[in-house]
Amino acid sequence: MGTKEIFSTVDEAAERLNAIIEHSFDGIYITDKDANTIRINHAYEEITGLKKEEVLGKNMVDLVNQKLISQSGTLSVIRTKAPITLQQRFKSGKEALITSSPIFDKNGELVMVVTNVRDLTEIYNLKEAVQEKTETLERLRLELEHIQSPVTEQELIIKDESSLSSLLLANRVAPMDTTVMLLGETGVGKEVMARYIYQHSQRAKNSFIKVNCGAIPESLIESELFGYESGAFTGASRGGKIGLFELADKGTLFLDEIGELPKDMQVKLLRALQEQEIMRIGSTKPVKIDTRIIAATNRNLEDMVKNGQFREDLYYRLTVFPISIPPLRFRKKDITPLALSFLDKLNQKYNFKKFFTQISIQLLNEYTWPGNIRELKNIVERAIIISAGDEIKPEDLHLLHQPKPIVIVEEKAICPSDSPAVTPAELPQDLSEALSKIEYTYLTMAYKKYGNVRDAARALKITPSTFVRKRKRYEETLQ
Repeated sequence: MGTKEIFSTVDEAAERLNAIIEHSFDGIYITDKDANTIRINHAYEEITGLKKEEVLGKNMVDLVNQKLISQSGTLSVIRTKAPITLQQRFKSGKEALITSSPIFDKNGELVMVVTNVRDLTEIYNLKEAVQEKTETLERLRLELEHIQSPVTEQELIIKDESSLSSLLLANRVAPMDTTVMLLGETGVGKEVMARYIYQHSQRAKNSFIKVNCGAIPESLIESELFGYESGAFTGASRGGKIGLFELADKGTLFLDEIGELPKDMQVKLLRALQEQEIMRIGSTKPVKIDTRIIAATNRNLEDMVKNGQFREDLYYRLTVFPISIPPLRFRKKDITPLALSFLDKLNQKYNFKKFFTQISIQLLNEYTWPGNIRELKNIVERAIIISAGDEIKPEDLHLLHQPKPIVIVEEKAICPSDSPAVTPAELPQDLSEALSKIEYTYLTMAYKKYGNVRDAARALKITPSTFVRKRKRYEETLQ
């Protein structure tokens, strides 16, 4: 179909061409060969914010000098006779992507330049949407790195009066946004208590992020906590990285082993706590945060303050509400419930039906537990694996950190009166009963002297199970 069949007259062709230009989604800007503006469409006005009366009849050189546009594609085309694509900014503040193309006559002479103008707003919106989704994915990735499975309330097993007082304090402070400092030896359950506080707080539906201040290399602590901008340092990820403070926004940040934090980072942490804002590495713009802090340490921060190892102002800022968690050796009533809880979960995990013998339970309660709950959990898991049958016997426990072996002198040195043995004046009526009484006396003396079954049995050179069995039998028959 030829042109004449589409348009009946030249006027009709011009009218249709004008309609096409005006209804174009892109802006159209046309100049003559000398860069004088001869035509723009309505889309150009919408995209750039410039009006027809500002540009029609004007030369591109003047428009650039008057800063109506930042740079001209038309002038470049006139110089090079080749198309060019570039980004333009307009006095209205808007931006657009333009492509200027030369139009030649049949003799190859330049007659005009046509520029297509594309609105960058949509492109920017798409870019922001992609960036937002990228940041969301990065946030989720980091959360997967730092968030562990939530600890259920049943795992916070507390029966002893000394540990119940810690729980009472935790219940009081949990609903508030107060900074909490958890104090206690390694393995007493500071993280479990931190999660308990988090789960009973108003932030329970948001993130709980744990960071071990002693496990991160000193050179990386700032970037881990506060994040960094793209190109902030050699090796930085393109696009930057969100820090753990931002990751925990609206949630809870658990700073474990806070006593290991380097001195220079203590200053930046103090500022974050006081101002509720952080500064990414390589950025000049502070980022507001809404994060609750729970800190924990097994060190004596007061002594560290006195020795200049810990900032006094940060110490007072962190210890607004301190909670001391007692060691397991001072929580005797918690030992059996904890051990049984660990055993039950391991039985479910390995599909076992194992149980502690009464002697094993007694030994667990008499042990001093220098490694606290963590050691108890490890020993129960080891025992359930190495025990041959369903019974977990004393020899399966393999308790560590026992006192040095006690060297026992010959048996005559241990007697009821703590004096040399004497020959009885007459024969007993029942030798078996008499020997039982003597043996029971030694069992009782040993237990009183050493305070626990294991050491008492070692002193008498018998096994703990034999010690308990004999003492129980004598208590039933002789008393």
